[in-house]
Amino acid sequence: MDYFKKTFLLLFVISASTSSFAQGNYEKMGKQAWMNGDYKTAVVQLEKADNADQNNANVLKMLGYSYFQCADFENSISAYSRLIALKPTDYSAYYYRGKARLNIANAPKESLNQMRESFYTSAIKDFSKAIEINGEEDVQILQNRGLAYKDYAIFKSYKIKKTPEKVACVAIFNSSMADFQKVLTVQPLRKDIISWVDYIKAQVASLK
Repeated sequence: MDYFKKTFLLLFVISASTSSFAQGNYEKMGKQAWMNGDYKTAVVQLEKADNADQNNANVLKMLGYSYFQCADFENSISAYSRLIALKPTDYSAYYYRGKARLNIANAPKESLNQMRESFYTSAIKDFSKAIEINGEEDVQILQNRGLAYKDYAIFKSYKIKKTPEKVACVAIFNSSMADFQKVLTVQPLRKDIISWVDYIKAQVASLK
């Protein structure tokens, strides 16, 4: 009996060591591809590393970004959601999950078309959480939240039927403008942001 126990334990140790080595190797190859900008290869290797250890935050971070770069936004959202569960203060995970959600909202698959509003509001929440964690000094996050508000307001404007809906839509446009104005406070020569502010002013005027 002792012999069988020892044999079993030895096989278990060998198996665990082999699995750990394989996982580390997949992560290493995935990281190398990720650093080289070869995101398709990174996905292949990082998925293997993730299957070996589903609680590896470093793997999930690279995997979420690789999915994003491959325009696989649904899987990117899933990877970043799992990363957030492990590291709830990682602002970049909220930022990229927000960008992925915004991309789906703006170019939804037919199966996701009915969920567009949910993707817009979820993207805004993600950007807001990233700002809460990292501060308003990060103009990139502010800019993206401003864009999310703008796109959401445009989406809502197509469905306006009653005055309260118009008021709510104007409020969303104003939230977008507020974020863009904060960006201009730091980067006053941003012509793209100035153009968006002018566009929003015109949209708000048309709704009054």
